[in-house]
Amino acid sequence: MIKTLFSYFRPHIRIFALDMFCAIMVAAVDLAFPLVSRKAMYDLLPEKQYRIFFVLMIFVAVFYLLRSLCYYIMTYWGHTFGIRVEADIREALFIHMQELDFEFYDRNRTGKLMNRLTGDLFEITELAHHGPEDLLISILTIAGALVCMFVIEWRLAIVVAVLIPIFLIIVMKNRRDMSGASVNVKRTMADINSEIESRISGIRTSKAFANEDVDQERFEESNDVFKGAKKDYYRAMGRFNASQEFFMCIMPVCVIAFGGWLIMKGELNYIDLITFTLFVSAFINPIRKMSNFAEIFTNGTAGLKRFMEVMAVKPKVREKPDAREMVVCEGSIELKNVSFAYNTGNGGRNVKSQGQDIGDMSGEVLHEISISVKGGETAAFVGQSGGGKTTLCQLIPRFYDVTDGAILIDGMDVRDATKASLRRSVGIVQQDVFIFADTILENIRYGRPGATYEEVIRAAKMAEIYDDIMEMPDQFNTYVGERGTRLSGGQKQRISIARIILKDPKILILDEATSALDTITEEKIQGAFDRLREGRTTLVIAHRLSTIRDADRIFVIEGGRVAEEGTHKELIEKGGEYAKLHESSFRE
Repeated sequence: MIKTLFSYFRPHIRIFALDMFCAIMVAAVDLAFPLVSRKAMYDLLPEKQYRIFFVLMIFVAVFYLLRSLCYYIMTYWGHTFGIRVEADIREALFIHMQELDFEFYDRNRTGKLMNRLTGDLFEITELAHHGPEDLLISILTIAGALVCMFVIEWRLAIVVAVLIPIFLIIVMKNRRDMSGASVNVKRTMADINSEIESRISGIRTSKAFANEDVDQERFEESNDVFKGAKKDYYRAMGRFNASQEFFMCIMPVCVIAFGGWLIMKGELNYIDLITFTLFVSAFINPIRKMSNFAEIFTNGTAGLKRFMEVMAVKPKVREKPDAREMVVCEGSIELKNVSFAYNTGNGGRNVKSQGQDIGDMSGEVLHEISISVKGGETAAFVGQSGGGKTTLCQLIPRFYDVTDGAILIDGMDVRDATKASLRRSVGIVQQDVFIFADTILENIRYGRPGATYEEVIRAAKMAEIYDDIMEMPDQFNTYVGERGTRLSGGQKQRISIARIILKDPKILILDEATSALDTITEEKIQGAFDRLREGRTTLVIAHRLSTIRDADRIFVIEGGRVAEEGTHKELIEKGGEYAKLHESSFRE
């Protein structure tokens, strides 16, 4: 873990070196003062060299001024170093999360992932900045002071040397206790963040059902678990601090007691005893830094461990080393004996995420499906919910990889293409449209970030959302709220259509894109969909069969298999599953 952390130091090694140099200077000044005091008491004052004495005191004052400057540098540039390391780690984590598959997000809650991008990384930053700095100052000061003590009076130095290992043993034991408690706190905090994120996201549903009391009760349960975890952590911290304070107080007592005994025997003088007490006083700050380091190390390594857990997750949908750019011309799609099962590498075992069992997701969803769609055709998929329609369409842009068989676009296996070029060629409009908390302009432009303002306007007109936008207070600069709460369902859907128009993909997937809309709004949007489908290969997952009557071919998916295939007319005449679905839809 430490090797991984240091790898993020390299781009900022100059700032790190400056921070370490200042730490060395601080330790040197702290060690020099007892020696200077001893020299003054032994030679300068008895020999009445007052001028040299005051010049020396001025030099000491100047060095303490430099020491203060070093602390300023360590505070400012040290924190700057920590922030830059944190930013680099966060960027690496975010980039890695972008590379992970849908399956990873199926198994991990947003709140927990947010906690890893924020709280955990803050702890890592504190370790990156304060850890090496505090450790270096402590080691240099304590080691240097012990050497000086042994030179002055080895018997008194042995007393201190015996106490320090005892102190360190107790510190390490308590640190292990704190480490376990810290990991538990972080895990609990991630659960609470997930709970908060879920409750805030569903606040409208909560109010609609008047279930605020229920949500409050669930939150309080999570909060009570958090308080219990914190209680264990602070209990370990209390033992740590109590033992630390005891040793910091008992050390000068032992030195003075033993030193007093040596003075009584005439084997030590007052000057050396005073020098020893100054060195013991010099221990206090390093010992505090070591205790601070123990806490920082505990929290930081816990955060670093959780960071590395995510970084260790490898995407299952991987790009081949020799993957080629996909250039879609016709847009023909062919599925050859395609089968798919979730978590096939899990051997059918229950999946665990962050120590929590999330159930068995290893069942096969699709079974040896073979479908061929010509370029420019519209193919519709219908059937009961859970039949595998959406999963089938998600395999085309490789959100998941097939278990068996192959998917070809213009004769090229999608696994041989780069993921970016494949997904640029496929546009998806889903039932649950995600709208960013931004302006309408930026939400439409998300389809092609480099699009001009004129191109956005043209896309809005084609999606029949332009007039609605112009009636809004700030028109295209209107802020739409979290997840587009200030927009109607139809407006959000038409913004998503404008997005796809800007993207201009050769293959279009409409995943129950109008099933959540009322009939009037659906009819209004249908014209936009018809224009969007022109010249594109279109796959439509439909709930309302009235929207797919003009499809070139219709596939009925039942139990992960193609139960029927044909045109609307052919399937009605056949009197099979499609006819039953159509009859049921007509009754509705």
